[in-house]
Amino acid sequence: MNKLDALPNILLLGPGPSGTHPEVYRALTSPTLGHLDPVFISLMDELKGMLQQLTHTRNEVTFPVSGTGSAGMEAGFVNFIEPGDSVLVLINGVFGMRMKDVAERLGARVDSLEFDWGTPVDPEAVKARLATRSYDLVAVVHAETSTGVRNPLDEIAPLVRASGALFLVDSVTGLGGIPVTLDDWGVDVFYSGTQKCLACPPGLAPFSASPRAIKRLQNRRGKVPNWYLDLSMIVNYWAGEKRAYHHTAPINMIYGLHAAVRVILEEGEDAVIARHQSAHEALVTGLEDLGLELLVAPGHRLPMLNAVKVPEGVDEAGVRAAMLRDHGIEFGAGLGPLAGKIWRIGLMGHNARPEVVSRCLEALGACL
Repeated sequence: MNKLDALPNILLLGPGPSGTHPEVYRALTSPTLGHLDPVFISLMDELKGMLQQLTHTRNEVTFPVSGTGSAGMEAGFVNFIEPGDSVLVLINGVFGMRMKDVAERLGARVDSLEFDWGTPVDPEAVKARLATRSYDLVAVVHAETSTGVRNPLDEIAPLVRASGALFLVDSVTGLGGIPVTLDDWGVDVFYSGTQKCLACPPGLAPFSASPRAIKRLQNRRGKVPNWYLDLSMIVNYWAGEKRAYHHTAPINMIYGLHAAVRVILEEGEDAVIARHQSAHEALVTGLEDLGLELLVAPGHRLPMLNAVKVPEGVDEAGVRAAMLRDHGIEFGAGLGPLAGKIWRIGLMGHNARPEVVSRCLEALGACL
């Protein structure tokens, strides 16, 4: 028996991947073209323009990196810092810690500002640190998937911009669910992922780099130490009439992302953001009716990723197992210091709908 014929149809309400939109499924089954086919190149150009629209940027270097969100992270650091560069990472969860690890592996001198998990980055602390020394790059996670915290980029961005450092932002979970305005924020390096609010399978990392960042890349002292993610070569595949072969792009995944972004733009970005917020509010109301609390204070919650405190005496893993076994619903567990203390409930992309919230709450009530 072919195991693929017997895969269960699970409602993915964890931290990602999320459910794939039907239009994306349809796009993935389209005929595969060559990676230098003129029709495919035209589709690449369309996708670049749609990503620029969704991220509100005029950055010419805007395209999907061939790899998951972690490849976007790697590309963001490996191209723009060199050994000995001074980097500040703002950490309040797993993915801030991962940023620090990546920067240290590249030989940067890394400082970190750490905040309690479940709380946002404090702009005043950032301001105070930036007053003490200069940095080549400052990095922050916009939507911290491990905790459900939305960091205040509106307040952090002008502080970084005034310091002269490159500003690197991870919005793997944020893009497509909350506003991402790269040019207004002054973001220099940005990456996301397809498998969260874009409702597309994992495999691509929407990426953007400002002209200031590209100038830094062009003036590097040495070669980018990662061949596959070297933007100085990849951009020649994603730009111009004559494309230079770099790697064989994941053709059908690019079809899928094209469909995913098109669906969002056709629904309307404001409507999509409002839909995520409405689903979040309905979930919170239902959770409170079940006697449950969220980890994050109301003003700093992500609508698409809800960290729910596990009540004392409740078997955290047992509830998740029952949700999956009896109701076909996947939740996420806590990570790091939050392991065993929270459930992470994702309402991302196509799953940010009232009927999904109702099914989730009914099943959770039964399991509790």
